[in-house]
Amino acid sequence: MTRLFRNREIWLALAIIAVIVLVTWRFSRFSQPSNLLTILNDTSILMMLALGQMVVILTRSIDLSMASNLALTGMIVAMVNAAFPMIPIPFLIAGCIIVGGALGAFNGILVWKLDIPPIVVTLGTLTIFRGLVFVISGGAWVNAAQMSPDFIQLQRGSLIGLPILTWFAIVVAALFFVLMTRTPMGRSFYAIGVNPTASVYTGINVGRTKFLAFVISGAVSGLCGYLWISRYVIASVEVASGYELTIIAACVIGGVSIAGGIGTVAGALLGALFLGVVNNALPVIGVSPFWQMAISGAAILIAVVLNARGETRKGRIILKKAEVAA
Repeated sequence: MTRLFRNREIWLALAIIAVIVLVTWRFSRFSQPSNLLTILNDTSILMMLALGQMVVILTRSIDLSMASNLALTGMIVAMVNAAFPMIPIPFLIAGCIIVGGALGAFNGILVWKLDIPPIVVTLGTLTIFRGLVFVISGGAWVNAAQMSPDFIQLQRGSLIGLPILTWFAIVVAALFFVLMTRTPMGRSFYAIGVNPTASVYTGINVGRTKFLAFVISGAVSGLCGYLWISRYVIASVEVASGYELTIIAACVIGGVSIAGGIGTVAGALLGALFLGVVNNALPVIGVSPFWQMAISGAAILIAVVLNARGETRKGRIILKKAEVAA
């Protein structure tokens, strides 16, 4: 039981439940199944993006360009749909994933072959991708009137009581769970995050593994590009502006270590869900937008401190064992 409660995901799940209970104590409608389902649906895109970012962070890297990748692929797919509405939606979704993956591969190549720090690469491509959105659109918007009905309506449907958008998140989460727990690639992400030097001696190509992590985060961003545009039915230069910080915050709150090598699929999902619940709860209880940002920032700081303390405790335990052995 003690070991169970040391689990970071358990405490995060309890924190989410506590927030729901506290808000429900004042506003009973908050915990109604329909509202909780709405929160889950609203958080689905953030959950998928957090999973993509988690893979990159595990390799001691970071992808600051995810939101710009989302905006660029979203603008491309919106313009294609406006010009050729007869193209089936599955082909558009596949195109988004390919384009997003290619943009992620561009990041990965620069990190792998030119050995440029990931934060520098993705800070640059953040601006480049956002600039390309303006270049290809000429600063114009693509609105609902220009999009086909199928483009807008796909994710507004439901299946077995759950919105299609939520099903997208469930399928992506399942794929990531299999990737991270059942494949050599998933274990490689953890290995090079824990010790890249030792990983080389075990036969892992560190550069190529980081490249694949960026391709995965890019592909997820591309998928979310379509989902975002079809949900909010507007494509513009400002889409998801600044959202990269929210994605990273979800990972950090979910226990993904910025130092790499530590993090789980469940943690990333719960981190995103925690932000979704808090962001929905604060307006309900009448907290001003300024305090909403301050409280969200405080939650991130607390998560970082908890992560740092957890890693410190791990180091001390190893030293104690070494002292006993001596």
